[in-house]
Amino acid sequence: TEQSVQAEKKGMATQGKKGIVEAPAAPRFGRIRSNLKMGILGLPNVGKSSLFNLLTEQSVQAENYPFCTIDPNESRCPVPDQRFKWLCELWEPASIVPAYLHVTDIAGLIRGAHEGAGLGNAFLSHIQAVDGLYHVVRAFENPEVVHVEDSVDPIRDMDTIMFELCRKDANYVASCIARQEADLKRDPKKKPPPAYYALVDKIQNMLDNNIPLRSGDWSIDDVARINDIIPQAITLKPIVYLVNVDKRSFLRKSNKWYAPINEWVKTHGGGTIIPFSVEWEQELWALRENPEAKEAFLADANGLKSVLPRIVKVGYNVLSLIYYFTAGEDEVRAWTIPSGATAPEAAGAIHSDFERGFIKAEVVAFDDFKQLATGKSMAPIKAAGKYRQEGKTYIVNDGDIIHFMFNVTAKKK
Repeated sequence: TEQSVQAEKKGMATQGKKGIVEAPAAPRFGRIRSNLKMGILGLPNVGKSSLFNLLTEQSVQAENYPFCTIDPNESRCPVPDQRFKWLCELWEPASIVPAYLHVTDIAGLIRGAHEGAGLGNAFLSHIQAVDGLYHVVRAFENPEVVHVEDSVDPIRDMDTIMFELCRKDANYVASCIARQEADLKRDPKKKPPPAYYALVDKIQNMLDNNIPLRSGDWSIDDVARINDIIPQAITLKPIVYLVNVDKRSFLRKSNKWYAPINEWVKTHGGGTIIPFSVEWEQELWALRENPEAKEAFLADANGLKSVLPRIVKVGYNVLSLIYYFTAGEDEVRAWTIPSGATAPEAAGAIHSDFERGFIKAEVVAFDDFKQLATGKSMAPIKAAGKYRQEGKTYIVNDGDIIHFMFNVTAKKK
């Protein structure tokens, strides 16, 4: 439609065939692990907890997926993947385990949170425990849902959030510098190199001007130093902006705030933008046990589908996570690993012994397997030369199907 074309030109994520507008790749700050979490952040009454509840309910509902609610504010959501579904249908295993995205509902943030206003301290502990952020932005009018600032203005709200995050980081950076200076007084030989002071000055200047640290022009050495001196800085975390609109705007694929929000995001560190509607998603979810009503509801939506699966996928991707598959009659499973992991590191996702005693990985790309397989046998894949043996330096690709060979003869000392 014309609206979706205009949205694409403006850099907004559309709700049609083009999918989601992704943010440019950024240096990898933070933890390099597989058990990373996304946190849902926002002002009160923007739809933050409603989104969390929708994601949680749909995870519980997912058939055959083991589900665990870690606490009332944290859940894990299966990452939707047609490749995984296809493997499960082929193998019909006794156990199926998808990749999961861990999601946390972060305590509400209000103006003055960096000074402890509202649940400021709880907010800090929650946000430091996650690795990426969903920032829910309210772009809907509803007199029954009172806005904390008494009016709907997404740009003002995003300014408030950015200010609070940068102030919180500025306080954190100051405390880290103070510790460094205290260490220096105790041992003058620990004086850091000149590059340290130049880096700290740049960091402080960015935060003083409400510029998120993730948007800086950093060298590889800078990233390593930043991860060392301020590992818990909030504005280093990747962010996805979820624009919560009313049902009518969602169906029209148009809202007066789309263009201003996109412009704001471009000038404040960038990030992926996904329009969605809690109102519409809740109505769709309420029809889950009535197939005919659900079909009629979707028929009136001009081809639109739930955005929740895409929200989960994008959250997984901005954390630089991928997964490989193990497949057989006992189990089909997706194993989450950091992008760039070597074959031994990927084997370690299964068990530390697999990494320690790694011999080789027998690998086939999913697309090759699907194209060549005539059943469960690997014989056609091997005959086509697509079944590979890889060593310790192999970088695992997303969607690889892998069988590891390992041998552990003695315990690690």
